[in-house]
Amino acid sequence: MPDRGTVGRVLGMVVACGVAVVLASWCGAVESKERVGVVSHVTVVSDKTEDVTSLEAWKRSFIKPGMTEQQKAMAVWEAVVRYRHQDNPPNEFINNEGHPHDPIKDFNVYGYGQCCCASANVQALARYAGLPARGWGLAAHSVPEVQWDGKWHMLDGSLITYFPKADGTPAAVSDIIASISQWLAAHPELKGNDGKLRKFMRDGGWKNGPELLTSCPAYDHNGWLPAATHGWYSTMQEYGDPKKTFVYEYGTALGYEVNVQLRRGERLTRNWSNIGLHVNALEGGKAGSLKGVVGEDQLRYSPKHGDLAPGRIGNGTLEYDVPLADGGFRGGALRAENLAGQKEDGKAPAAHVQDGSKSGVLEIRMPCSYVYLSGQLSAKAVVPTRGEIIVAFSDNNGLDWKEVARITASGDQAIDLKPLVYRRYDYRVRLTMKGAGTGLESLRLSHDIQHSQRALPALAQGDNTIPAGEGEQLGTITVEGSTNARYAGKNLLLADFHAEMRGVEGVPLHLSGGTGDITLPVSTPGDLKRLRVGAHYRARDAKDGWDVQASFDGGKTWKGIGRLAGPTAGNSEYLVFGDVPSGSRSALVRLAGQQKGTLVLFDLRVSADYVEPQGGGAPVKITYVWTENGSEKRDSHVIGVESETYTIHCAQKPLLKSLIVERAD
Repeated sequence: MPDRGTVGRVLGMVVACGVAVVLASWCGAVESKERVGVVSHVTVVSDKTEDVTSLEAWKRSFIKPGMTEQQKAMAVWEAVVRYRHQDNPPNEFINNEGHPHDPIKDFNVYGYGQCCCASANVQALARYAGLPARGWGLAAHSVPEVQWDGKWHMLDGSLITYFPKADGTPAAVSDIIASISQWLAAHPELKGNDGKLRKFMRDGGWKNGPELLTSCPAYDHNGWLPAATHGWYSTMQEYGDPKKTFVYEYGTALGYEVNVQLRRGERLTRNWSNIGLHVNALEGGKAGSLKGVVGEDQLRYSPKHGDLAPGRIGNGTLEYDVPLADGGFRGGALRAENLAGQKEDGKAPAAHVQDGSKSGVLEIRMPCSYVYLSGQLSAKAVVPTRGEIIVAFSDNNGLDWKEVARITASGDQAIDLKPLVYRRYDYRVRLTMKGAGTGLESLRLSHDIQHSQRALPALAQGDNTIPAGEGEQLGTITVEGSTNARYAGKNLLLADFHAEMRGVEGVPLHLSGGTGDITLPVSTPGDLKRLRVGAHYRARDAKDGWDVQASFDGGKTWKGIGRLAGPTAGNSEYLVFGDVPSGSRSALVRLAGQQKGTLVLFDLRVSADYVEPQGGGAPVKITYVWTENGSEKRDSHVIGVESETYTIHCAQKPLLKSLIVERAD
């Protein structure tokens, strides 16, 4: 019999891990031999591609010490040009505009979007770099402006252009409007005439147009902009009617970042290719980039900006073969109760109910940095007479559950999760097993995902330096639902996260009186480290505003996170709060509003970063697959718990195929 101190130490480890595990001969249960449960922030970088997996990583890649304000602004513009392409925008139906505006999500998940997306990307990154920014609505176009040296400058990341003034600095929107309007006043026959403008611009004719446009470095000889989707003729129409121009906030609720997390049996494959899947397909929408070839047609400009990918839209897979027999399922589960593995107690099946008088529960969370386009739960069930396995699903962080299957017979099972997980980045599945002998011989969760090829760490001919490692062992619980009730059924609404609203109503959400508030609960599997809040809002009067607050004692006391202040017709803020009491695993986040004029909330994202209770460093295998002259090449490298840098040599120009990361232990 072990001494009391040994038992205490073991139980202490059990409690610290936050997993319900009991010990075999000591208390009638099974000893866990699980190693590190989850490895977080697995990063693979190439010296041929910038790291844009988070706002911090983007800033390290593009904003260098000693840069002037203008250099910072041009670096912002260059990042948007490199990592997003003009195309039909991806629809997630999670924000007010319907499609994502977060630059880090746009860069990594999609790599394309429309002019409003590019404007929002420039605005968000400029502000993160410390520069004021705003958006402009034009006739059939959207552009951003960034301020430096006390003046506004238009930097169009969508159509890849700007218009230098005599001193070489990019002109403001007002300068462009004035120059074009003055010229059109002298050429009224061309105003608004698309055909005549197209004819005029050909063969260098555009150089006879408005003086400000003649120094534009983006037009080719025939007046086309770099992607050849627009040209001088469209510029003349976009800025040519001052009555159709207005300042507008292309807002975003920041907070997305890439966090590759791996459990034993989990594999993430990202491909420099696609199988025809994209997020808009469910409604029959199109994505022109699906068949786009870098260096050709509308992507003709991309190689000049460092693009080594063969295309733009990538389809990959996330697969999790849950380790059952050795008890490894515990390391990757939120809950694992009254279950044993076959190698632990010698009983079948691979994972089974331990005490037949009670239910066994296995609850697994499936977060992914890339958007889900399909999903399947595959299992081989063992269900004796009077036994059963109930499969339940949650896509709102476990606040609500839906039964999706009830298994009452042994055999292979396949549950289509696509209707439940489409457009999601996170969900939970719970298997409740009843009856002695009930269990699983196998369990697999698999998904098709969408990601951008452009942001993957690419290889080129010659030596490629690959820094790889494991960052902070943190996970994130995200609360993000649309404030637009018209999107119900297409994605989650803010109300689906049990938002409590007082004095707030309508589409978009606004105060119905002088005061009102929105309160959201958030719970994490491990200790909270910080809260990150991104918001897009309107506060027209100086006395209008949302006070963003957090409570860690159930609403008894509140701490200030920041203020979404007026006066503004539209603004976006990103707030990071680290004053979290030690040991906290839940919080209430409140937006308390005061209104004199108009107060609106368009978009909101709450990201709760927490310490993974079963997290730690473990060996990870990184595999690159590519071809050289049609011959497949493969490089597999195992990194340990410390970050390291290694080299991949490509004798000839590589055609990139796949990047695979998985646990090596």
